[in-house]
Amino acid sequence: MSLPASAIAASTQFADTIYSGGEILTMKGKKPQYTEALAVRDGKIAYVGSKAGAFRLKSDHTKVVDLKGKVLLPGFIDAHGHMLNFGKNLVDCDLFGAKDIADVVERMKAHIAKIPGDAWIVGFGYSLPVLAEHRHPTAAELDQISSGRPILVSDSSGHQGSMNSALMKLADISATTEDPQGGVFVRVPGTKEPLGPMEETALLGKVRPLRPPFAGVLADKVMTEGAALWAAYGQTTAMECGLGLGPDDISIVKNAIDKNLLPIDLVVFAKESATSDVIDAAYGVGRDYDAQGVGNAEKILASRPDLNKRYVNRVRLGGIKFWLDGSIPTAWMSKPYSTPPAGQPADYVAYRQIPDQMLLEFFDKFWKSSMQINMHVNGDAAAEQALLAIEAAIKKHGRSDHRPVFVHASYMRPDQIERMRAVGGIPSYLSAALPGAGDTVLKLWGPERASHSMAANTMIQKGMRFTLSHDAPITPRPVILPLLDAAVNRASASGSVIGPKERITPYQALLGVTNYAAYQIKEEGAKGTLEVGKLADLVILDKNPLKVDPTTIKNIGVVETIKEGKSIYRADGKVGHFEGLARTLFAFSGHAAQDISFGPCPGCQMIAYKKRMANSTVRTKFECV
Repeated sequence: MSLPASAIAASTQFADTIYSGGEILTMKGKKPQYTEALAVRDGKIAYVGSKAGAFRLKSDHTKVVDLKGKVLLPGFIDAHGHMLNFGKNLVDCDLFGAKDIADVVERMKAHIAKIPGDAWIVGFGYSLPVLAEHRHPTAAELDQISSGRPILVSDSSGHQGSMNSALMKLADISATTEDPQGGVFVRVPGTKEPLGPMEETALLGKVRPLRPPFAGVLADKVMTEGAALWAAYGQTTAMECGLGLGPDDISIVKNAIDKNLLPIDLVVFAKESATSDVIDAAYGVGRDYDAQGVGNAEKILASRPDLNKRYVNRVRLGGIKFWLDGSIPTAWMSKPYSTPPAGQPADYVAYRQIPDQMLLEFFDKFWKSSMQINMHVNGDAAAEQALLAIEAAIKKHGRSDHRPVFVHASYMRPDQIERMRAVGGIPSYLSAALPGAGDTVLKLWGPERASHSMAANTMIQKGMRFTLSHDAPITPRPVILPLLDAAVNRASASGSVIGPKERITPYQALLGVTNYAAYQIKEEGAKGTLEVGKLADLVILDKNPLKVDPTTIKNIGVVETIKEGKSIYRADGKVGHFEGLARTLFAFSGHAAQDISFGPCPGCQMIAYKKRMANSTVRTKFECV
């Protein structure tokens, strides 16, 4: 029975929303637990239990949601991704699936019309195994696109790419330029002249940071379009694990904070070289908000129903990110590759990215602080460098609840896994690489290392937590369900099962994007499971991943994403709070929108709008927010 409005005024215990009529999977514990109903009040979960109990919290103002047999889960958590950098890529040329270098060139030529005349021409996403030439474009080939404007392309790993002659000149890269530690400028055979392609720190540290900054409405779009896509895949918490890869990264994040642009939470980890600047910026944000009024920063934080109070306008600083090695062809190993990449010697083991002393100093400084350290490690030699630095910090300072993250942890020896458990480390597996690159791993690393890669089942047997991550834009989209599918089936593109003993159940895979992911980012008190008092961060799926053919998990659709009790994405186009976000964007871009309507974009099904502008005709074409 509903309660009258007069009774509501005398009580604050009624629910804003009640969910029932479907499968509600709490994600508590090591085995699946379901509940009949869930109630939300003031952005938090107010009740989990029977339908009868939930409806005792119903008033005339309570919204009742019939799930109609669909599945309600905790909102997914991005355990390792690059939302800011993905947002930048959304304005770059899409090179995924390019079949050869001529295809790359033609796509880039077509892209020129979409960008300002003074901007770099940038493309992202081609794959060497897919390109007919199995190599990167040269500067001369990229000069076919434009010889006068800087051109930069990078492959789908983000660790390798190429530049044209104009960018080479701008970056002052010549025959006299030394290769940076942890990187290579590929040379014209028989000379020291740069050919155009580059790897690792040559690309990431020397060339990419020179790209002109995103500003104004473009800076808005980087964050809002990225967040919209994360939400469309069921994520209520996103990550930027490498803030500072671009010189404008900090200003883009501050812009999002100042304009309150984000509908989901964003945890940022500073690239190690940008740590001081990021920390200074974080303190600066606090000072700026305090300057607006006495105690205003505290009021902003207190207004959010979060248990840890660390976010300001949905952004918080989580810690620091290191790259200790590269991608699959440049993973730093203790023993030679079974089949070295083309052009490499028989004893090839790749190479380290940073000196030991740098990592030792950071762990010494931050081991007992709130600044959590994430380390990109693909090979066991990189994992060894990480473990030695952590063990040195423990020897000097004692244990702490630091929870160091071994990002990817693609191959770790059994002895290293034991040591990772001893230091409280957490691996975050890029399971999406198994379908896309499993055959390459098998060839380059050999069957022994491939079969023990991403050892999720080993983690379970040892009672350890792990997470699954997409590392978008390394994965073309920030998807979650395909991560589960890959971890459960471990099937490569050829149909080979890469390490059958490391397959896990669908429920165990779900833990890696909810319960365990919340623990990894130290927010298990507020997120990751459906429990009273936690944030009402929820996702509704059209099918239960535990009850479908495991090979079809990747095809499950997100019906709705809910952040703190408010709908932020719906597959049917009834987009809820994105309308307010769009109106905010219009205001900041100087538009006087008089009539805005919303729906799914016909091209990509993301949030879109059409509007009537002052003194103009109706624009009938939908455009992505």
